[in-house]
Formats: sequence, structure tokens, C-alpha cells
Amino acid sequence: MRALVTGGAGFIGHHLVRALLDRGDEVAVIDDFETGFRERLAPFDGRIELVEADVRDGAALDRATRGCEIVFHQAGLPSVTRSVREPRRSNEVNTSGTIEVVLAAARNRVRRVVFAASSSVYGDSPELPRRETQTPRPRSPYAIGKLAAEFYLHNLGELYGVETVALRYFNVFGPGQDPNSEYAAAVPRFITAALSGGRPAVYGDGTQSRDFTYVDNVVSANLLAASATGVSGLTCNIGCGEQHSLLDLLAAIEREVGCDLRPIFEPGRAGDVPFSQADISVARNRLGYAVVVPFEEGVARCVAAYREAAAAKAGPNSMPA
Repeated sequence: MRALVTGGAGFIGHHLVRALLDRGDEVAVIDDFETGFRERLAPFDGRIELVEADVRDGAALDRATRGCEIVFHQAGLPSVTRSVREPRRSNEVNTSGTIEVVLAAARNRVRRVVFAASSSVYGDSPELPRRETQTPRPRSPYAIGKLAAEFYLHNLGELYGVETVALRYFNVFGPGQDPNSEYAAAVPRFITAALSGGRPAVYGDGTQSRDFTYVDNVVSANLLAASATGVSGLTCNIGCGEQHSLLDLLAAIEREVGCDLRPIFEPGRAGDVPFSQADISVARNRLGYAVVVPFEEGVARCVAAYREAAAAKAGPNSMPA
């Protein structure tokens, strides 16, 4: 099978590229490297077709999509905080970009588009766990854009004869996330602080909860969504079906690293939701999805990966962190 990964130099994207290559697929990637990193694709040199372009560039999308059976649409601007500061830009990339991807898929007779949707669309609804039947209550421009993209995905897919599946990711983490970005997620920031003896910032009081989902679970869900039958038009949650507070996450990292983290508590950020947990029964029943790496094991794998990366950066004559 030949597949296109939009945003293939991103955090989730490059893990998906690796999984596709490992199983013997042909892979194309389109990425403009605004938020992705070339180093993530370096291990795949000579094994992928790379189109360096914005995901809204129709001609570039045609080059990347030609001959593909599946498009895994991972490209986007992922930050809630950034979307509050740049709502137009967030909408252009996340919503308009999705429109262009589906139109390119239709022009090039792609069978299915699998879309990286977001649990942020549920907003601050008090009902837990989150179920796909709940009325969305998005609290940020990012969440609004991702919800609009879902509607465009399924509508255009139906109009133009492209199968579509939207996977609402819940707080994905794993090796390769950038801990230095202004918009970095909690897991890489906390682990980097733990390994360097720093004090991580916690926005809010730390009791807010998330369904932290190790990246291998998301990759597995994408592969299942590409091959499952009778699922066109499906939207489903991808998580672990659990909730862990930020204080729980800090404690798990402390146990793994063997340190005492003393977080600095900062005011909460606009657009953040207080609690989140996925009901994954639809994904289980329709895709055959199952959690392959649970939370604690994911934290352990992530700590090991960041420790190895820190040791490699320090050089052969330095002691590992």
C-alpha cells in the first residue's frame, strides 16, 4: 500500500511514518517544517517521498497524493494557546488545510482519509467520560477549527466519494515531543525538568485531569482506521479510557526518575479544559482498537527515551542524566 502522511515531520506523524515503513508500505510525506523537524525524518532518508510544502497548497498535495490509497492527515497547528493568540492562522491551517486535503484525495482517487481530530471539541462539558454523542462545547479557536474540520472531512468525503474516519485524540505523549517549544505539552516539559533538576511549571492547581495516551496507541488506531470495513463517516475517541491529574503525572515521573519535583504553580491558561477522559467503546467496537501501552508504561518509556536523548546530546564522555 502507498500512503501519504501530512505533517509527517510532526510528533505523531513521524511515529506513523516509521510504523508504515516497518510493515512494508510505500510512504509519502508533505510538511512545510513550520512546526515539524527535519531530524525526525532523517532516519527515513531514501525510503520516503518528501514534498516540502504547506498543506493548503493544492498542487503540492496532488504531487504527494498521486498513487496513494490512504491519506493520514496529521498536519496542523496543535496548540490551544497559540490559537487564542492567532485564531485566523489556526483556522487557516487546521480547517482550510483539511478541506484542501480531502479535495486532493478526491482528485487523485484516494480510497480513505484518516484525520487527526481532537478531544478538545468536547470543551468543559461536566459529563465524563467523553462520548461521541455528546454535544461539542469547544472553548478555544483550536477546538472550533478542529470541529469544523471534522464536518468538512465527512461532508466533502460523502460528496466526492472519499471514505473518511476522524480520530479524536486524547492528550498524546511519547518520545520525540519537543519540550522546548513555547507551546510544549505537559509530559515532555515535566520529564525534561525532572532529568535536569529543574522545577516544571504547572498551569492551574494540578488537579485538572487528562486521558494521557501514549503515541503507540494512536499509531495503532490510525492503522486500524485505514483498514477497517464499513466505517466511512465514523468519528471516534482514541485514548486509554482513564483520567490522571497533572499531580498524578508528576508523581509517576518522580517514581520513574527517582527525584522530588517541586512544581511552580502558575495561573491557568485561557482555553484549557479542566477534566478529560475518553469513552473508547466506539473505537473498540468499530475499529478493533485496544490500548497497547498503558499510562504507567508509557511514562516509563518516555523517561527512558528522553534520558537516552539527553545522554547522546551530552556526548560520549558525559555521564547519562
